[in-house]
Amino acid sequence: MTNALRALDIDLHLHSQTNARAHEERGPLALVRGEGVHVVDDSGRRYIEGMAGLWCASLGFDEARLADAAARQMRTLATYHTFNHRTNDACVALAEAISAISPIRGGRIFFANSGSEANDTMVKLAWYYNAARGRPEKRKIISRTGAFHGSTVMGAALSGLPHMHRAFNLPDQGVVFTACPNHARHAGPGESQEDYATRLSAELEALIQAEGADRIAAMIAEPVMGAGGVILPPETYFPKIQAVLARHDILLLADEVICGFGRTGNWFGSQTFGFMPDMMSMAKGLSSGAIPIAAVALSDRIYQAVADQSAEVGVFGHGFTYSGHPVSAAVAAEAIRIYHEIDVVGRARRLGAHLRAALDEALAGHPLVGEIRSVGLLAGIGLTADPATGRDFDPALRVGAQVERRCLAHGAIIRNMGDNIALCPPYVIEPDQIDALVERLRAALDDVADALSRDSLAA
Repeated sequence: MTNALRALDIDLHLHSQTNARAHEERGPLALVRGEGVHVVDDSGRRYIEGMAGLWCASLGFDEARLADAAARQMRTLATYHTFNHRTNDACVALAEAISAISPIRGGRIFFANSGSEANDTMVKLAWYYNAARGRPEKRKIISRTGAFHGSTVMGAALSGLPHMHRAFNLPDQGVVFTACPNHARHAGPGESQEDYATRLSAELEALIQAEGADRIAAMIAEPVMGAGGVILPPETYFPKIQAVLARHDILLLADEVICGFGRTGNWFGSQTFGFMPDMMSMAKGLSSGAIPIAAVALSDRIYQAVADQSAEVGVFGHGFTYSGHPVSAAVAAEAIRIYHEIDVVGRARRLGAHLRAALDEALAGHPLVGEIRSVGLLAGIGLTADPATGRDFDPALRVGAQVERRCLAHGAIIRNMGDNIALCPPYVIEPDQIDALVERLRAALDDVADALSRDSLAA
């Protein structure tokens, strides 16, 4: 990128999830090329992309088959919509491919363009479903502290992250929050994972009683809380939660935007953690991040109520211009074909075991590392000022951000969420590349530990 283009980026581009004033000073990291698990910046520096971009480039950054699928479809039918009974071959083929692997059987697939849109759609469908049953007062949605469900108005309202709400003056969307299932951080002294899951289900029961079950439509949950810090729930958490919801006629919506398509060692995270959602959203890995597309799988119970209501009203009044876009659908269908060919579930399990072993070996006893969490090819590292006591760093130190910057200097891209480090590499990563990624993360952690030690001695 030329200096002129860099200046234009600073002058013209409002970046997502970025400190705008800091960007004016720092400027962009300009990436110009992708090579498998690597990305290359405008100076020619190569980075192992340990986050698959934003949890999505499952097949790396230059998969030729996805480009070919897009080109073929562009030459055949470059665009069309799916309103008013229209369809296209690619859209139908993708619906079939998703249905074949979805744990939700016998329902329907609705297409959108982003995870935020898909989550908005699930909420609207929950409202539509209850209105169709003569229960329009069932509107509230339960989410969880620390959740991330998107950046649209509804997606942000569902997200239990303070910066998603701060200063936006979001309208009251009837969202109520229950606890984040983080055993390491929030369990009581001596409280087992099983007892902790039981307590959280009791707290959910109490919340429902306080709010009124007849006023709650659904609960939305990520199988693994990604942007909240790669938080894995206790093993029995979701079955206990689902039992509470079922008793009160409350739908369970799975946000599979990060967890879907093999990431947790099953096709979907709901399978890994033992629950059956009424609806689930998917995006990111659906097209390996190569082109915008998302989807919602809804159960037959939801579909039948929606279909009856649309017949009564005369139309199902929801959709997007690019729902089921033929080029996006063709790319996503090709991605799913590749996932089958590489045995993405088995590959995520094998590579995930290697990643966990490498992290355990490299980070054992590190003075900044309090906890390592992993499932499938997804990992989180909790940073702490004192691993023995779990004492947190002063947030003003921004230790996680320091580690992320030092990783860049060592040629690796990771992501920090506060003082949690996330790793979500593409499935095409090889074991030796995992080792290199972990070595670079260890070097970054060492750099930050040394800097903190020097600062402490100077003080």
